[in-house]
Amino acid sequence: MADQLLSTVSHHSSLPDTYVRPESQRPRLHEVVRDANIPTIDLGSPDVSRVIAQVGDACRSFGFFQVVNHGVPVELMLAMMAVASEFFRLPPEEKAKHYSDDPTKKMRLSTSFNIRKETVRNWRDYLRLHCYPLEEFVPGWPSNPASFKEVVSGYCREVRQLGLRLLGLISLSLGLEEAYMVKVLGEQEQHMAVNYYPKCPEPELTYGLQAHTDPNALTILLQDPKVAGLQVLKNGKWIAVNPQPDAYVINIGDQLQALSNGRYRSVCHRAVVNSETDRMSVASFLCPCNSAVISTPEKLVVDGSPAIYRSYTYEEYYNKFWSRNLDDEHCLELFKSQR
Repeated sequence: MADQLLSTVSHHSSLPDTYVRPESQRPRLHEVVRDANIPTIDLGSPDVSRVIAQVGDACRSFGFFQVVNHGVPVELMLAMMAVASEFFRLPPEEKAKHYSDDPTKKMRLSTSFNIRKETVRNWRDYLRLHCYPLEEFVPGWPSNPASFKEVVSGYCREVRQLGLRLLGLISLSLGLEEAYMVKVLGEQEQHMAVNYYPKCPEPELTYGLQAHTDPNALTILLQDPKVAGLQVLKNGKWIAVNPQPDAYVINIGDQLQALSNGRYRSVCHRAVVNSETDRMSVASFLCPCNSAVISTPEKLVVDGSPAIYRSYTYEEYYNKFWSRNLDDEHCLELFKSQR
């Protein structure tokens, strides 16, 4: 069914009915706040205690922040975007080799979000890759473009190091030992979604990806430096996350909301599309190992603030997340303690 891919058609003159959202669910792009001051944190700052405080503030107030001077070489970020773009420009028959609508597959090219369950589709194609341990998964990755495996595996290594460093800062910002989150989350899996959002004839009627939270621990997003599309929900308003040169967007996933006992927020975010140009993004996800037990740290159950969420394994959470639609209530609501 690879003919369902949006990227096999060079021009879409109208929006097919299967992508049109009901009136009440449309993005209302004219209401989006364009100039919000989303926190940007300089990870190269010598004032580490200030960086830790900034991380804590951003996790509490936004659940999202951007980082600069993060240590990932800029040339590698550019190479990643270039090879991703090259992949989606491959001929349809080449891309068809990788197509699947089975969400359990470790490597797949697909479209929308979960095409087997949806009634309305999202205006995106994506390549989903498992990235850790690399030696296990790289052989199954696309070998066209020729540089794909080399560029993407090098990129994955750098992003993982950044993610582990950020988890250390997040632990410290909660008053926990630096290694706390990394230890609890276990031998973390790493996934990647390489997203392609084509030009859309009627962007007011659909989404690239509708509002959702991420089920994992931490997401590291490489945005197209020229095209905005990511939006975050804050105080009932949608806020545009405008790309910054050489920056990453970091967002807290559901597991860090649970592990912070609700202090840090896994917030709703969405991707919108536009009629002027296509857009690429590369989302890297750090996920707890399936057997990791997500349980509130004792240090955060103090001063009469009981654990908000019951203990559970990540496997239990992930299965629940994928058995629902993105439109359903926040999956964490299903794991609240019965008090």
